[in-house]
Amino acid sequence: MAAAAPTASAPRTGFLVVQPVRRKHCAGCRRGPLPMLVLEDAAPRCLDCADLGHLVFLPRGDAALTRRSREESGLSAVVVRFNRRKGRYERQGVLVEEAALTRAEERCLADAEARQRRRTRDARRRAAQDERFAETFAAEILRLLPGCPGDRARGIAAHASLRGSGRVGRSAAGRALSEGAVVSAVVASVRHLDTPYDRLLMGGVPRHEARRRIAADVEARIRMWRDGGGGTDETVR
Repeated sequence: MAAAAPTASAPRTGFLVVQPVRRKHCAGCRRGPLPMLVLEDAAPRCLDCADLGHLVFLPRGDAALTRRSREESGLSAVVVRFNRRKGRYERQGVLVEEAALTRAEERCLADAEARQRRRTRDARRRAAQDERFAETFAAEILRLLPGCPGDRARGIAAHASLRGSGRVGRSAAGRALSEGAVVSAVVASVRHLDTPYDRLLMGGVPRHEARRRIAADVEARIRMWRDGGGGTDETVR
């Protein structure tokens, strides 16, 4: 079934250019087959005969570049191709003046540089926020467990509050510095660094059983730190 001839929908669209599905030759200069054509009075015309040969093709895919290229171009055309399976014409890109495309690319590049600068500023701001929060988290550890060594508290806080980690320090309770979340972060550290928990897991002991076996050691260390008793950072593994 032959495709119906496409029609321009709005003045802003400008000219409509077709990528033909079948081999077509220009009704004026007889050149062909044509990669693109314009229909004039139902007859195919090559871009040169239609006075569009000086335009360059910009494929679809970058909406910002397409929009700006058309804004910069005094003459432009929408390029379509008939999709037989869907039974309709679909946009393939645009034809714009080469100088307009260059200016549009420069504008997009400037925007990209501005976005990069903004991302850098945002990253620095987030890093400063994270550092302040880790310091606050460490201070809360020391308030609740005054016997915990300072370096250890700072290490636990940095680990628990790492952005994007999903750890307890990034949870709502952790952000609120709830006692349960803060102590939970310390317990996790003690479990891994001050007990044979990891060795038990590597030995094939189920997680719940491994936790049961080391629970008394963890509770003893937390109790000692809560009572203000000093502890070493040496592991017992």
